[in-house]
Amino acid sequence: VQLQASGGGLVQPGGSLMLSCAVSGRTFNYRMGWFRQAPGKERELVAAITWSGHSTHYADSVKGRFTISRDNAKNTVYLQMHSLKLEDAAVYYCAADPTVSPHTLALVATDYDYWGQGTLVTVSS
Repeated sequence: VQLQASGGGLVQPGGSLMLSCAVSGRTFNYRMGWFRQAPGKERELVAAITWSGHSTHYADSVKGRFTISRDNAKNTVYLQMHSLKLEDAAVYYCAADPTVSPHTLALVATDYDYWGQGTLVTVSS
């Protein structure tokens, strides 16, 4: 299973970016998440989504600004980020966890079996 994250870049405070994560390889149902890690900080969960896409979870710091979504036909999960702040700058990682349940979320890093390579988001004026 391979996860390919893309969409990172340089954006000014208040700007927007959309990250994508394409899953390839073994076909399975995956619950998905986006994590981020800034220099000197621990990796943290940003958002998670069930395999069905019906339930989502967000870190308090991004609620109302970020939206996680998925297109199972394309095996792709997205993270739409608006109103970016300086503190959103980090390497963003997507992660996948095979599941038999369409309605459960994975909320900790140890839940996830597969990780993408990360995409850098820089927020700077």
